[in-house]
Amino acid sequence: MIGQASGLDPILCAHLLREVDQRLIELLESLAPLEWDLQTVAPLWKVRDVAAHLLDTALRKLSMVRDSWQVEAAGIHTPQDLIALVNRLNREGVTVYRRLSPPVFIGIMKIACEENARFHESLDPFAPAVFAVSWAGEDMSLNWFDTARELTERWHHQQQIRHATNRPGIMTPNLYHPVLDCFMRGLPHLYRNVNPPAGTVLLLEISGECGGRWFLSKGAGKWNFVQPS
Repeated sequence: MIGQASGLDPILCAHLLREVDQRLIELLESLAPLEWDLQTVAPLWKVRDVAAHLLDTALRKLSMVRDSWQVEAAGIHTPQDLIALVNRLNREGVTVYRRLSPPVFIGIMKIACEENARFHESLDPFAPAVFAVSWAGEDMSLNWFDTARELTERWHHQQQIRHATNRPGIMTPNLYHPVLDCFMRGLPHLYRNVNPPAGTVLLLEISGECGGRWFLSKGAGKWNFVQPS
């Protein structure tokens, strides 16, 4: 399945990755040594672990997608296989990068963020992505959707660090609204087993300057986004 843009405009946000990651680097540079070991809302992760995950995923994306570098066969046959693989890779990456000192870590992060931003900015947003956005029910996605997913990942993990260290968040319309908009694209898949009469329309509204309104309509056999009349 492809085409979560149906009824909605594509989220063209590659340029925002650079801004979000610049905010991340400034945040990490502001941390006192003890703040790297503060607990986050993720039960198993301290600040250094969340930061390590952000570094690992950026380097892994560049290696696997930009450079087509594979060191092991994935062996993915079921959704559970994919979940297990992602969890293992995440765990291994955090184990390695959490050991780095803040100066070493930040130096590598600066390089990774710059390379990651350049890579996403270079992509044709309407070409097929290497990895589908599976949580939206797609088995093939376009690059713009994969890049928007990348933005959600980097935004919300940075927000976890900000929350743990009592730093101001980055809930601004230009950065946060695209994150919310991307997550909304998963709703047709989430509601796939909900079967009201055809023509039923759901209004999903998030208040505040970063929010918005999304209309989800039950059509012939599936849910789609529609524009308000």
